[in-house]
Amino acid sequence: MSGEAKYAGTGALGVAAVILVLWSFLNPASRVGILIAGAVALPVQWLAFAALMRFRGRTTGFLGVWVGGSLLRMAVLGLVAFLAISRGIEGSVALLLALAGFLFGLLLLEPMFFKQPASETT
Repeated sequence: MSGEAKYAGTGALGVAAVILVLWSFLNPASRVGILIAGAVALPVQWLAFAALMRFRGRTTGFLGVWVGGSLLRMAVLGLVAFLAISRGIEGSVALLLALAGFLFGLLLLEPMFFKQPASETT
């Protein structure tokens, strides 16, 4: 199984576990907010991680992809914040806190799956 697939599965399980733990403590609007946050954070993180994996071990382009992934995360958070606030979405506080938390938590998982397999090392 590839590193991207392992990361995707672990990330999805982690987000689901956090949502399940918080579910009973939240009101219905906040529940919708954290579900939206998970649905937004997972594909953004998968995309950024997959791009980073493609440039693993290369001397050119790796730093650009890493910075680009960070900028993508910030842009998504800013866009979601703008949309949630401008449209007055109920549960926007939970949405934004959960989105920032998911993006950060999934970012912390990346190094565990970034190691090169033994067959790729020289």
